[in-house]
Amino acid sequence: MPRNPRNQMYPANEDLPAAGRGSLPARLWRIRAELLLTAALGLLTFTFLSAAQHGHWMPFIVLTSAISVPAATRAGRNWVTAHIWCVVSRHRLQRTCLETTMHTRSGRIPLVLWITPTRTGEKALILTRAGISAAEFEAYAEEIAAACWARTVNVYKHRAWAHLVVVEIVRRDEIPGAVSPGLDRFYGRRAWISMRPDVEEPPDLLTLPELSRKLALPRVG
Repeated sequence: MPRNPRNQMYPANEDLPAAGRGSLPARLWRIRAELLLTAALGLLTFTFLSAAQHGHWMPFIVLTSAISVPAATRAGRNWVTAHIWCVVSRHRLQRTCLETTMHTRSGRIPLVLWITPTRTGEKALILTRAGISAAEFEAYAEEIAAACWARTVNVYKHRAWAHLVVVEIVRRDEIPGAVSPGLDRFYGRRAWISMRPDVEEPPDLLTLPELSRKLALPRVG
């Protein structure tokens, strides 16, 4: 895909502040998974020390069983692996914004509101900052795919709210089976428009008359 001026939106000689700035809540939200993991490890350590001190091992056994039993199953391991990839992709997305011009002149980067696993990779819901749009994410699609070690990246914008962007990271062929419902369940697929004009909407997004016209099906009755 030919590059466009959005890839060089700032003059080369302009002295911009360091990217990555933001409010404290935004910075905490970016590392929410790490904070939750740290809290879980702290709870496990506290339970172990309490059990060792007072001899009450049942709470520690119950807590470790709740963690180890799901990890011993294939579905549990797949769930853990899928969500680890979500954390990795979130950090790689943020790093791409820092290393490119996908940040404001004040150094603020888009906020990854949510990221969930899909059958082909991950899907991230992103809140853009003032001065950044879905078109810029599409312009940097190749950089995002390379940063996330993926095959390709699909970018979608919301039909009503242009500040909401979905970045779909495709890293493998579709894997059958149950996975997290992800954004499709919470936001629906009808609300998003592909940034690539050559990509058609999936058939399940079309009404029956539209589908009949596309397939040139004869009318019944």
